[in-house]
Amino acid sequence: MTTLQTPGPTIGVVGGGQLGRMLAEAASPLGVEVIVLDPTADCPAAPVARDQIVAGFTDEAGIRELAARADVLTFEIELADQDVLERVSEDSGTPVHPKPETLETIHDKLVQKQELESAGVPVPPFRAVEDADDIRAAIDDYGAPVMLKARTGGYDGRGNVPVESADEAEDAFESVAGPAMVEAFVEFEREISVIAVKGDDEIATFPIGENIHEDEILRETVVPAGSADAVEERAREVAADVLEVMEGRGVYGIELFETSEARSASEDSSERNPRERDGEILLNEIAPRPHNSGHWTIEGAQSSQFEQHARAVLGWPLAATELRSPTVSVNLLGDVEESQPAALQNVEQILETPGANLHWYGKREARPLRKMGHVTLSGRDEETTAELLTAARELEESVTFTSE
Repeated sequence: MTTLQTPGPTIGVVGGGQLGRMLAEAASPLGVEVIVLDPTADCPAAPVARDQIVAGFTDEAGIRELAARADVLTFEIELADQDVLERVSEDSGTPVHPKPETLETIHDKLVQKQELESAGVPVPPFRAVEDADDIRAAIDDYGAPVMLKARTGGYDGRGNVPVESADEAEDAFESVAGPAMVEAFVEFEREISVIAVKGDDEIATFPIGENIHEDEILRETVVPAGSADAVEERAREVAADVLEVMEGRGVYGIELFETSEARSASEDSSERNPRERDGEILLNEIAPRPHNSGHWTIEGAQSSQFEQHARAVLGWPLAATELRSPTVSVNLLGDVEESQPAALQNVEQILETPGANLHWYGKREARPLRKMGHVTLSGRDEETTAELLTAARELEESVTFTSE
């Protein structure tokens, strides 16, 4: 039986960035308090969380303090240390969700792919690489280009380097600067994601979104994705198989490729418009936490991914995930050439637009292409997703961090 009282249950979160901020915002109406641990004093989550412990993501003393003040631990960044979390959980009796075993799997992209492939999850061809010669051998086998990925430390596109030819192998390997793997390049029709939730003996999935990237950075998410019904059903099946491999409750951002034989090599992904075609599904990557591609759920679905994460890690029943209306989310990135104090200008158009919602992450410094906030635009009347996307891009282009 779930009982609410004041003060309510407390979730301890390793990480206090924008995900921790939005988790605290979503937990508050449920009577749930959030304490975050982050090395940056007055981190983005601090204004809305119950409290902040200023400590590093792997600081065992800080995490022990967090566990002593929380009913459950979770994390909003993969830089958390699974060994520390496991020790602290065993000693304190405070559970961790998702479990440290999942974080260990996710930390190494090669291990992640191996375990998922062994479980029957469809993945692109991949292999470990030790040097530039291994990359060149992969190009001989897979064809060019290939995607070189840092096995550890990369997230949100960091550590991913496209290698267009054998001549680029040396520089690409040096740029990764550590253990790496190579994947065959997927001729995808669209990149999609399933925001899936693993609860206490139940799972839930949100409607599928199409993700639009530039320079390996997520720029926009469009919901519904526009994939054929059979493709979406297959994506949900793959997501369910992924959750079988993952240990522990919580939200998982599952990034997928929808492939299509109809797509030719001459079609440019920078075209950046949803298209209606059938395809197959291959797994790209998994984030064991709320994901950038799920931010649209705050306004666009019956519940948000952040509310679901709070419910799931506490072992509460999950909420409904149905779509409220077609929705587009666009990221607000730092359009600056070098770091400077963050001051977003010309926000009036966003604030005045019906159906538009501005989310500011509270970061003090704007850096080139740093995620500083996002805008969602929900459907009005009979607007198509293409019309919503055009309107959302106009809103994103209307604001700037530069003074010019």
